Amino acid sequence: MSGVSTEENDSGDPRRAIELLWGVSAPPRRGPKPKLTTADVVRTAIALADADTIDAVTIRRVAEQLGVSPMSLYTYVPGRAELLDLMIDHAHGELPAPDPGLGWRAALTAIADAQWALFHRHPWLLQVTTSRSALGPHSFAKYEHELRAVEGIGLDDVEMDAAVALVTGLVRTTARSSLDAARLVRTSGLTDAQWWERAAPVLAGIPAADASHYPLASRVGQAAGEAHNAAEDPAYTFRFGLARVLDGIETLVSERQR
Repeated sequence: MSGVSTEENDSGDPRRAIELLWGVSAPPRRGPKPKLTTADVVRTAIALADADTIDAVTIRRVAEQLGVSPMSLYTYVPGRAELLDLMIDHAHGELPAPDPGLGWRAALTAIADAQWALFHRHPWLLQVTTSRSALGPHSFAKYEHELRAVEGIGLDDVEMDAAVALVTGLVRTTARSSLDAARLVRTSGLTDAQWWERAAPVLAGIPAADASHYPLASRVGQAAGEAHNAAEDPAYTFRFGLARVLDGIETLVSERQR
């Protein structure tokens, strides 16, 4: 399943994670009603990750936020790996299904836009996404919506999966660049323009770095810098790349219809 994944779960229990994700693992318990729910734990963990990074999400930190002991938290989740699965699936639940009236190209664009926004709301998703699947209902729905966008346009099943992977992979890559750029501005205290104002005079004094030695790089870099007022614009790259990926899919589909 393309784009439905999590890391750090090799040490977790996939069976237990799946049971939690689908709500099939809670037999009736005797005694007083539990103080919390698994959903409370997941929401708290997501809030911690949103405010900091995924490294902030530990059983101890989540327990502190909820006002309970770390040991009592294991009543709801068996460990951090399973908690990450639950967090990812919960976040995927924020993704809307594309309007069924959209054509495949508009539908894939809507999917990409929604995922771009999701990564910017929850940057920690980019820290935990690899090739392992979070096998929960929202993650299944995410993949189903992606596939429905290209169902019946002339691709076979393997190509449908690959087309979806191209789009979602582009979103992840460019969103990561966008977030990295914003983080660099925060940590350095300098915008790209301010950084270049400091760097340019130093380069100008180095003969070997003269633009005449790198004419193509100088010309294109200057044009891009002036257009974006920065070394790069990940949002532009996202839009440009998405259009080119969709162009490629459209060309393939059109050739088969001839």
